[in-house]
Amino acid sequence: MPELTSTDAQETELMRHIFYGNLHNLPSLASKIVRIFTSSTFTDTSMERNSLMQHTYPKLKEYCREKHGLEFQVVDMRWGVRDEATDDHKTTELCMQEIDNCQRVSVGPNFVVFLAQKYGYRPLPTKIEEAEFRNILSVSSPDDARLLSLWYKLDSNNIPSLFCLQPVSSIFTNFTNKAHPRLMEEDQSQWWETMGKLNRAVRVAALELLNTGVFSAFDNHRYNWSVTEQEVVRGILNAKDQVDHTLAFFRHIENINIGLLRHSMKFIDIVSKQVDEEAQRMLSDLRDVRVTAVLPESSIIRYTVQWTDEDGLNKNFHAEYLQNFIETFYTRLIELIDRGVGQQKGLASNRAYTEILQQLHVVNNFSQDFQGRTDVLERVHNYVQGSSKQPLVLWGEGGCGKSSMLAKIVSESNSWFSSKQCTPIRLVRFLGTTPDSSSIGPLLRSVCQQISYLYDVLDNAIPTELSQLINHFKRLLEKATADKPLNIFFDSLDQLSSADGAHSMSWLPPILPNHVKFIVSTLPGIYNILNTLRNLIDSHENFVQIKPLGEELGKTVLKAWLVRHHRSISEPQWFVFQFNFHERLAECNTPLYVKLVFDEMKLWKSYTKIQEKDLATTVSTSINKLLGRIENQHGHILVAHAFSYITASKSGISEAELEDLISLDETVLNDIYQYHLPPIRRIPPLLWTRIRNDVPNYLVEREADGVSVVSWYHRQFAEGKIHIFQKFISNILTYVLIC
Repeated sequence: MPELTSTDAQETELMRHIFYGNLHNLPSLASKIVRIFTSSTFTDTSMERNSLMQHTYPKLKEYCREKHGLEFQVVDMRWGVRDEATDDHKTTELCMQEIDNCQRVSVGPNFVVFLAQKYGYRPLPTKIEEAEFRNILSVSSPDDARLLSLWYKLDSNNIPSLFCLQPVSSIFTNFTNKAHPRLMEEDQSQWWETMGKLNRAVRVAALELLNTGVFSAFDNHRYNWSVTEQEVVRGILNAKDQVDHTLAFFRHIENINIGLLRHSMKFIDIVSKQVDEEAQRMLSDLRDVRVTAVLPESSIIRYTVQWTDEDGLNKNFHAEYLQNFIETFYTRLIELIDRGVGQQKGLASNRAYTEILQQLHVVNNFSQDFQGRTDVLERVHNYVQGSSKQPLVLWGEGGCGKSSMLAKIVSESNSWFSSKQCTPIRLVRFLGTTPDSSSIGPLLRSVCQQISYLYDVLDNAIPTELSQLINHFKRLLEKATADKPLNIFFDSLDQLSSADGAHSMSWLPPILPNHVKFIVSTLPGIYNILNTLRNLIDSHENFVQIKPLGEELGKTVLKAWLVRHHRSISEPQWFVFQFNFHERLAECNTPLYVKLVFDEMKLWKSYTKIQEKDLATTVSTSINKLLGRIENQHGHILVAHAFSYITASKSGISEAELEDLISLDETVLNDIYQYHLPPIRRIPPLLWTRIRNDVPNYLVEREADGVSVVSWYHRQFAEGKIHIFQKFISNILTYVLIC
């Protein structure tokens, strides 16, 4: 028998680590997405970017699907920026988040930059640490100091305290008032003038602080750099393994006619009708020095083209260049995708390994915010260490924290075995989170594969017929030993499909073999599962109700979450909160309600005035308030339709499918494009990105049919939107019929 190679040995050890249910040092999940962030300045690359959208991205999408079974997504944040994005100054922050997302999930390429002769938009800093802002004020002129103090307010709720740039509409109230175009135009004009003054003020102050030794060169640079440079720093300069994940396209236009300002200002930085030499120096340093220092020449594609006085660049005059560009882009992306797929092979193709790994990641995600409930932990500890030979049932109303409770139990369970000669096994499934945990047949097959591996049983004997599979599963449980006790955890039995009689619980052994403990959780009243379990399990001690948090624990959890997110609330805000919500927390204190309250509270700045109406009194009204805030911020039509499509999807919907659905929805598109003409008639990715970032942890990513999909994590969200989505079903049927 040939010796194991180093790679084989590592994979064998990693597989053992995962199959035993270890929660530390988990590898990342293998991705099924190619997701690239395209970085560029706006006006000078529109011809290339529009051509990619129209011709190249559809081909890449087809290639990824047909050749590798992957989903292809592109993030172009320069397309579809609404006035709301400018109003709250979040566009740059969202770009950085999207770069991180692409690096996290993409197979192969994740970042492509187009650098030409324009350095681009240099935004105001949106957040400045308190000490630094006070240094800026100390060297500013009285007029500049007054202007800065008007637009930046201290938020001492942040840890550390920050001065925050205020929304434009907080001062120029008609900035996004599309009902009055003339007033909106006036306020937008005033804002651009004011922004110029603010930029000059902070840059003059930063330079003075540099000259006096208070600022470093980098500190000063942070007040001058462009959005594009920030993207390149994040996506290339500070990234890992750039050769495998990034590409740079450099384009030089010869003989730009600077005097033809209406065209030249699109392709090069112009100030007072002259080339902005400062911007050009920073661009040259970025493009010709720093990027070339980290990327090999093979990862940089260079073009030189001639200027034409007809538009500067013209797709007819430059047709040969444009064709070469999109073909090269396609070829180079294919190379990186194929390489990425090759590097991902191995354990990633092992379905059982992937299933178990995903479940262990869920445990870590759910257990990290757990607080209190030591009484429940102690009861489960006693069960695991005790003599009971029946399963243990955790039950409670939706949103009461059963999943977090079970995750905490899983994470603590191995510490309950003191013998050094004992290697306890954790077998965990959060039902409904993956295809192999959503219906009884695939669930039991997956579990049987894991147990067979753990106890050296050949897994080619696992039956496919359900009744035989159930019997095989029960026999495998008998393989547990004193030195390898088996602890099984199934969360949310109510999430199992009702197909094949899964809710009859006939697959669950009422009497367990020696050295086996089985812990499950469920909702009461759903599919009569809890009553069925009561008929199956004799011992009343084996039913543990997960009760609401209680007022004091609810407050403790809120404070702990705030600290974890580097937030606090002021004493006056906490006083108002406690005074008005004492009775409400006592009555409605499920973890879901507390989480919804937290997501409202963490938005409070120290200068935010809190009133009783600012927090809802129940889970359903809290959800409606959250969704209402998102609709107000991003547009009622877009948000209502997007959330309705998610709600209507049975197993979740991929983000690419969601964008397709919205792009078929003329009502949404007509609303989005009232004031903007798109290169192609589709929803700009930025709009959905902004919405998704405003519903953290309520929309979850999981796998369905080999594709990453998003869905509501809590039933209450779907129930709250069910009356809305019914009128949109025809759109979904149309989408299904044409795909």
